[in-house]
Formats: sequence, structure tokens, C-alpha cells
Amino acid sequence: MSKHKIPQFLYEAGYGHEGSKHPGLVGVTQPRRVAAISVATRVAEEYGCRVGEEVGFSVRFNDRTSNRTIIKYMTDGMLMREYLLDGMLSKYSILILDEAHERTLYTDVLFALLKELIKKRRDLKLIITSATLDVMKFSQYYSWKALHLSLIDNCPILNIKGRTFPVTTYYLSEPESNYVESSLQTVWDINREEPPGDILVFLTGQEEIEYVCEVG
Repeated sequence: MSKHKIPQFLYEAGYGHEGSKHPGLVGVTQPRRVAAISVATRVAEEYGCRVGEEVGFSVRFNDRTSNRTIIKYMTDGMLMREYLLDGMLSKYSILILDEAHERTLYTDVLFALLKELIKKRRDLKLIITSATLDVMKFSQYYSWKALHLSLIDNCPILNIKGRTFPVTTYYLSEPESNYVESSLQTVWDINREEPPGDILVFLTGQEEIEYVCEVG
């Protein structure tokens, strides 16, 4: 199961439905704007709508949401901005902090703010997804004492197994002055020498990604 289907499952379970027990939005954060846009586009396609309708996103200088939006993707910085305007985040019924292991400044601050918020809003649900964090520490961190001083049990932990593949590592014989051009050359070499398949290239920002896509 892809984790990107979780918001859709939550909607099917009743979250985001007007007039239900959980009428608020399903909000999903991403640490990077490129990820927020691409994941929203993918989920909208799976959902069968255009981006900005039932599935939308909000990143800096680009808001693709409407009054029809049920599942909203955003950067953690945009959720932080919404918190400053509405400390109760009243329009959300559930929040998913995705890719939490990337540990941006906004994500770390949201960890603390949302811990206090879910004490005030018992109807607000919080899901944290991560590939590498010590999940037991997070489960214990989000436990708290109720008014009658009894300790709430550790938050549930769900482990979703992923697939692993063999990896062969190659090293450069000397430092590369232009790693972007070197990445492009490597992709061309793989296309020429290897059988058909997908290639994943990690780059540092949107500008480099767009450049490689355009040139490649």
C-alpha cells in the first residue's frame, strides 16, 4: 500500500464530509514545495479530479485550493503560517506530517505546537509518517496526562513494510566541479548501456530539477 493513499482512505472513512463527525479538511504536509505539488497532482489523478477541486495544494505564492477541496497538501511552512492566523487550526479534522525524518525547522516546531493543540482539540487527529525516526520516542512524546492524572497510553505505531532492492555504489576518482552536468552525463550513460528501466536522480532544489528535466 502506498502511503499517499492514506488521505483517500481517511476520506472514505468519513473525514472531510460536510455534516459528518469529522467535517474538517484532511491536511498533509510535505517538507518541500516540489513534493507537495507533485504528490497532490498524483493523488488528484487517482481520485479522478483536477488539482484544486477535491484535492489541492498550497505552497508559497501558489494556492490551488477551492471551497470543494477535501484533501489539502502543503509545505510545513504553510501550515505554520495557518497556525499563526488560527491557533486552533479549526478547519482541519486530521493532519498528516509526512516525511518527518527530514526534520526541517518548521516540522520540529509543529511537533511541539500540535502536541499542545491535540490536548485542546480532542477531535483533531494527528498522523506522523517517517522512514527513519525512532518511532517509540515519538509515541511516548505524544502521550500525556489527562485531567484525572492518568497517563494516556503510548500513541499507536503502525509499521508498513517496504520493498528493498540491491544497490551497487560507484565512486568518482576525483571531485566533480559541476555535479548537475555530471548527473546528466550519468543518466545518458545509463540509458545507453543499461536495459530499459527507471532512473531516480536526487538534486538539491527546484531550479536544478527543472534544469535537468529541460536539458535531459
